[in-house]
Amino acid sequence: MNRYKEMRAFVSVVKEGSLAAAAVKEGITSSMIGRYIDSLERRLGIRLLHRTTRHLSLTEPGQLFLKHCEVILTKIEVGETEIFPDIAQVGGRFTVLVPPHFGRYHVTPHAGAFVEAHPKVQLSFNLSNDYVDPITAEYDLCIRIGNVIDPRFITAKLMTNKRVVCATPEYLARFGVPRTLEDLGRHNCLGVNLRAGTHREWLFQEGGKPISVTVEGAVDCNDADALIRWAREGLGLAWRSTWEVGAEISAGRLITVLDNYAPPSFDITAVYPRDRPVKAARLFIDTLRQAYARPDYWTAI
Repeated sequence: MNRYKEMRAFVSVVKEGSLAAAAVKEGITSSMIGRYIDSLERRLGIRLLHRTTRHLSLTEPGQLFLKHCEVILTKIEVGETEIFPDIAQVGGRFTVLVPPHFGRYHVTPHAGAFVEAHPKVQLSFNLSNDYVDPITAEYDLCIRIGNVIDPRFITAKLMTNKRVVCATPEYLARFGVPRTLEDLGRHNCLGVNLRAGTHREWLFQEGGKPISVTVEGAVDCNDADALIRWAREGLGLAWRSTWEVGAEISAGRLITVLDNYAPPSFDITAVYPRDRPVKAARLFIDTLRQAYARPDYWTAI
């Protein structure tokens, strides 16, 4: 039998946990998967898997051989996609980790366009603020708010993230427009509280230097939707990203203040491991970039 198919079947069975699940992933029958495994074990003259009707586990030689198979298969796939990008077919499970608010409004809505173009891909999203290593956590792509410098990853910029302080015209007419950072002490600031009991701080720059300002207000929350809703209702000042409130600002429903103190913009990036097949990652990044490049995207949502 084909050694490549044998190794691919072996790795797939281990990762998926069963012959049936591996067969679904590979698009072949369970019996064919079993034949590939049997052929591999006969050729090597050693058992790689302990198999029962309910349980599957690696033998000690199987654990060692698995690592070599993964390296070989990855090199083959990476080579095909980089040297012959047009012939590599995209398929299988593709896992994405993305912060909840950005993922909810600016990533998952584009899943339909991606799977329509690549119907053999199964997209799996995890919306979480957990900062994990995509290699150990086995994510194919992670979207991060903030620059990433790590030689193990390929980093692709999706957009520039800019932070603003904003409020409704009605709130500003009633309580005044803050002109300096000290003025924030006289306003109801809608604070972000990611961990219970922590103080709320907004970041700015003054005279070219970063500065952190502790703000106070009647309410705080760790959910962006709640904070933006309170700002729209005129409850107070909000410190948000333009990708969250761009449409409100464009329509005049929210007005920015303290623009001279805005902190430097930083990027929203997509990162993926260098040592994995990258075609699906590149295509998904291209899908997002094409959407974000529309002239009215950030003001029409």
